[in-house]
Parts: sequence; C-alpha cells; structure tokens
Amino acid sequence: MTQIDALALARDLIRRPSVTPADLGAMDIVHQALEGLGFACRRMKFGEIENLYARRGTARPNLCFAGHTDVVPVGDAGAWTSPPFEAALADGVLVGRGAVDMKGGIAAFVAAVAAILARGEPKGSLSFLITGDEEGMAFDGTRKVVEVLAAEGEAIDHCIVGEPSSSARLGDMIKIGRRGSINSWITVEGTQGHVAYPHRAANPVPVMIDLLSRLQARVLDGGYEAFQPSNLEITSVDVGNTASNVIPAEAKARLNIRFNPAHTGAELEAWIADTARAAGEGFSGKVTVTSVISGEAFLTRPGPFTDVVAAAIRETTGETTDLSTTGGTSDARFIRDLCPVLEFGLVGATMHAVDERVPVSQIRDLQATYERIIERYFETFSA
Repeated sequence: MTQIDALALARDLIRRPSVTPADLGAMDIVHQALEGLGFACRRMKFGEIENLYARRGTARPNLCFAGHTDVVPVGDAGAWTSPPFEAALADGVLVGRGAVDMKGGIAAFVAAVAAILARGEPKGSLSFLITGDEEGMAFDGTRKVVEVLAAEGEAIDHCIVGEPSSSARLGDMIKIGRRGSINSWITVEGTQGHVAYPHRAANPVPVMIDLLSRLQARVLDGGYEAFQPSNLEITSVDVGNTASNVIPAEAKARLNIRFNPAHTGAELEAWIADTARAAGEGFSGKVTVTSVISGEAFLTRPGPFTDVVAAAIRETTGETTDLSTTGGTSDARFIRDLCPVLEFGLVGATMHAVDERVPVSQIRDLQATYERIIERYFETFSA
C-alpha cells in the first residue's frame, strides 16, 4: 500500500491558494491521494464550490473524517515572514495559510489512513467528507453534501472533524458540541421630518431602542449541560443621521445569538419576530426582521465514541483531554444530522493569523494519534 508523507502533502495543499470560494486544484490533490489509496471518490460541485466524498469499503461501521481545503484571506501579505502560500519550513516549523486550519489536519489523516491500510484492512469502512466552503457562507459545502448523502441513505456511523481543536498542547481538548448561531437584521422605517414638528414625522429610533431593550432584557437560559449560557449580542446600530434637527427616516440594527441546545434556531427566530411586532404596535412606520440560522446547537454526549478518541490521545500524547463545547461554529453542525460527531486536530493558536504555523513534529504526532484512533475505533465498534 502507498505510503504518504503528511508534511509533503500539507505543503502541496498550502501551495494552492484556495481562499473561499476558489479551489485552484486543492481538492484535486486530496482526490488523487485518496484514489491512490483505493477510495471510491465522488466529486460534488455546488455553485462555485468543490466538494468530495470518498469511501473505502462497503461494510459498517463507517468512520468518516471531515475537513475543508478552503482558507481565509491572508490579510497583509507583506506582514508575513515568508509568502503565505509558499509553505516555508523554518527551524522545524511549517508556515503558510492553512497550515493549522486545516490543511495540516487533512494531511495527517490521509497519511494515517495510508499507514493503517499498509498494516491490513479495517473491519469496516473509512470515508472522507472534504469541502471547499467552510470558511465562507457554507451554503454549497458540507450542508449540501450531507443533504445528498442523507437522501441516498449513506450510512456514516461516526465522524471526526479535523478542526484545530487543541488549545495549548496537541490533544488537550476535543470539541463534543458547539453552540448554534443566528444572525438578525432589523430595519425600522419611519417618516423623515423636522424635529420641531414631530407630528409630521414618524421617528424610527425610539421603536428601535424599545425593540432592542426588549430583546436584551430576556435571560435566555442559565446554561445547558456542558454549555455556557446562550448570549445575545447587538453588533450594530445605525441611523446615518448627520443633522441634529432632522428626525431620520430609518434605523437599522444587527444582532447575533449564540445558543446552546436549550433552544432551536426556529424558536429564537420566531421570538425575535414576535418581539419586533410588539415593539412596532401603534407605530405608523414599518418594522422588518430578516434572520439567518447559521447552524443549530449540538452535543455528542460522552460515551464509547468519545472514550475511543480520548484513550487514543492519552496513549499517543499523554494528554487527558478536555471534552469541550467552547468556540464558534464548524461543519460539525451539519454532520450531526448524519451521525455522532466530534472535533479533534492541531493546536489552533495561529489559525487565521499572520504567519499561521505549526511545528512539523505536531503534524507527525497528530498522524500517530489518528492512526491509534482508527485502530481503537474498529476494535470497539466492529462486530
């Protein structure tokens, strides 16, 4: 069986400047590597986004690895110590956009699978779900691939998302859940007029203040199992009025709620809309709300799957891992509709930063840990 060098593969991927939604051959590199390992590879392109689902084997259980080849913009390229897509090596450290988030993780898992297959055939299946739309709006990536796989009845039993979940040391943290996220845009339309003649105008500002006050007054919850309390944050209030003697015609605001499994996105969306209607009662203008649910909250409760991953981490790194639900969102929010999912990958300290970087030794250690996870997984879940 072909052996794959994780460092070489990571450097090849970094050299493809795949800033969302561009791919520029990054998915081809993963495709070719997996095809060389005997995976049946299926490309799924939605809009501009390249996606890949690859599977080796037909038996269950099916352990899936999920990740993304797209990266965020580099920012000021001149602030980097080496070109962001050069994949430079300096004193045993790999520098480049995507080194941590998450081309290094993809390379480590592909290399781990190659090493496992060289030792024998697993008693089950291995699969990869790779997208090019994780760092963007995530409309045409994992979300749509999951919809297709679910409609076809594809069986995935468990999934590991290779996001950089580790905090300070490799394996000190895995993510077993994430809060959901909803964004809302609020517009209050009134009638512009002179401040001395308020009866001729309809001031949108008091309505907006009342609405935002009502929303902020609610304590959403006190937390949920392993989750912190949900929080609503007003991120923008804009009237755009440059005059002191003019009642403005319009007021706009934007807010975000990060919510735990005590809520659903639909419930919160309805609450915001109902509150907006109540605040607008008796107002001659118009109050409109547009909300987008980025993802629902989810929790993979501790059990045999998390035990397998935690034990493998302990055996290879010596770390007693923290089962965490902190942080933002990831594509795990979509995969949870197919199967139990968790996140485990490199230390995320430099992700999205100038000079994003990872020690080569950490990529090697991650590969070794992934190998042990695969071994333990099939020992535990194969019939």
